[in-house]
Amino acid sequence: MEAGGDPPADLLSLLAGPVVDAARGLLGAWLVRGDAASVRIGRIVETEAYDGSEDLASHARFGRTTRNGSMFGPPGHAYVYGVYGMHTCLNVVCGPPDRAAAVLVRAVEPVAGVAEMREARRSRGLATRRAERDAPDRAAARIATLPVARLASGPGNVGAAFSIVPVDDGHDLLDPAGPLRLVARPSAEPAPAVASGPRVGVTFAGAWAERPWRFWVVASTAVSSGRGR
Repeated sequence: MEAGGDPPADLLSLLAGPVVDAARGLLGAWLVRGDAASVRIGRIVETEAYDGSEDLASHARFGRTTRNGSMFGPPGHAYVYGVYGMHTCLNVVCGPPDRAAAVLVRAVEPVAGVAEMREARRSRGLATRRAERDAPDRAAARIATLPVARLASGPGNVGAAFSIVPVDDGHDLLDPAGPLRLVARPSAEPAPAVASGPRVGVTFAGAWAERPWRFWVVASTAVSSGRGR
C-alpha cells in the first residue's frame, strides 16, 4: 500500500504525462455527467493503466483501428468501447498524441445524483439484457435496493450509471461545459491512501498481465472485486 500524492490542479498536465502516473493521480478526481438541472457526480476510486502499442494487454497492440482510434488522440479525451453489446467502458486518453495510452475508469463512488444513477442502471439493463426485459419489476427492485457504493463499481457499471454511450468516444473530458467531464479532486479532500496490483481480465498478455497497473482507493467500498482486492 502506498500513500497517494496530490494530483496537479491542472488535469491536462497530469494526463499529458506517463499513463501510470495518470492512473494513480486520477484517484479522487470527479466524473461528472449533466448540468445543474440534473447532475451525476462520482469520485473515481479505481483505475487501470494501458501504455501504448507495446503493452500486450492494450487495445492498441494491433495498431490503430476504427475501434481504438480515439486512443491515439490528445490527452484528456475519452476512449469509449463496447463489450458484448451490453456494456460501455470509459477510458481517459493520456500521454502525447499517437502514444495510444489510456486509463480505464474501473469504479466510481457516487457523490451526487444517486437517483439518476439508479434510473440509468435500470434503463441500460432493460435495453441490453433479455432477462431484465422479461422481468422488469424484479430488475427494477434489484437496482432500487443496490447499495449506493455498488452503483458504479466495475467498468460496465460506470458506463451504465453515467449513461456513457458510443457517441461519447473522442469527446474532450476536460471541457468544463462538456456533458461528460473530469474535475480535479477538491483541494479540501485529503489525498487518499492507494494500493496497486495486476490488471483484471488480461491473462492473455503474458508478463504484461502481472504489471501492477491497477490502482484503487483503499478505504472505498465502491472498488470492484478484481484481483488483489
